Amino acid sequence: MGRISRRRFLTSTTVAAAGSAAFGFNLIESCRLNPGVKRHTVSIVRINEGNIQGAVEEAITLIGGIDEVTKGCDSIMLKPNLVAPDVQYTTKPEVVKAVAMLMMKAGKKVCIGEGSAAAESFNFIGNEQFITKKKDILDGMQQYVFDKLGYTELAKLLGIRIINLHSGDIVNVPVKNGYLGASLRLHREAAASDLICSIPMMKTHVLATVTLAMKNLIGLYPGTEYYAMRSKLHDMAAEKGSPGVAYEIMDINRAVKTGLSIIDASTAMEGNGPSAGTLVDMGLIIAGTTPLATDLVGAALMGFEHGEIPLFEVALKSGMLPVDLRDIEIRGVPVAEAARQFVRPQVVQWTDFGYKEI
Repeated sequence: MGRISRRRFLTSTTVAAAGSAAFGFNLIESCRLNPGVKRHTVSIVRINEGNIQGAVEEAITLIGGIDEVTKGCDSIMLKPNLVAPDVQYTTKPEVVKAVAMLMMKAGKKVCIGEGSAAAESFNFIGNEQFITKKKDILDGMQQYVFDKLGYTELAKLLGIRIINLHSGDIVNVPVKNGYLGASLRLHREAAASDLICSIPMMKTHVLATVTLAMKNLIGLYPGTEYYAMRSKLHDMAAEKGSPGVAYEIMDINRAVKTGLSIIDASTAMEGNGPSAGTLVDMGLIIAGTTPLATDLVGAALMGFEHGEIPLFEVALKSGMLPVDLRDIEIRGVPVAEAARQFVRPQVVQWTDFGYKEI
């Protein structure tokens, strides 16, 4: 396949044992679920009459309640998917607001963090997409994205901090059994949080096939270290044969403390996501006690088989749990009642893209 521009990736409609020491996931003891709560539990809840807050509350209640699923976690970073400043393909602020309010009511110290991929006039100029690690460009871009999508206003309303993960206090973080190395570089706030709560929008993805809770955490990699769109990261992973950007996803999920994940499936995207697909009215909120369990259910709701997702195959070979849906207790709406067959993305490789640096 010929080289494809990054602009086409972002905008063209034509580009078609979680807690086991062996796997190395960073589910710290202080933030694990109580022994009486089933670890791999996922809920599926319908949004009735536009009541997103009510659906989020019900979804979390069904998996044990906010106190149980955040037990031992004092500092929590909420990580929405804000790939670019467009409400069509980003996590709705209403979902993040509902999660934040529940956590704050439970006495948690909450912040919102993100490192977006691109924005017009910053690294997306005219008909060209650029990579960059320049702090001034990345900082301006991130603030613009926060402002444009309503997250700056949301943070002020809630009285919580919003953190640009592209720059700032960047530290070395060890990665046990890392695919790309023994450590990576992250913002100190992300590394130190007791829980990174991933809150993605349900979407297909031309590189990863789907982008859900685990894939969403690629936004934690700082652009000042790995460039905008994580081009340096993807180059490194491609050299090691990363299938569907799975190695990059696995390493970041190993480096930070994960657990509770919520998928915003109020509106989803099929086809050539993460930004050039077609919107789908799913009307759902999915919540899970671990990212992989949540993603397995999310992918099933999108009509994908386990073997279609490279990340799932890599996770399985690594000994990560759960293995499949049979190992998950699903509460609320049954998968069979809510699932639909999503149009598949035209999957391409990172090395197919062409880009310039500024």
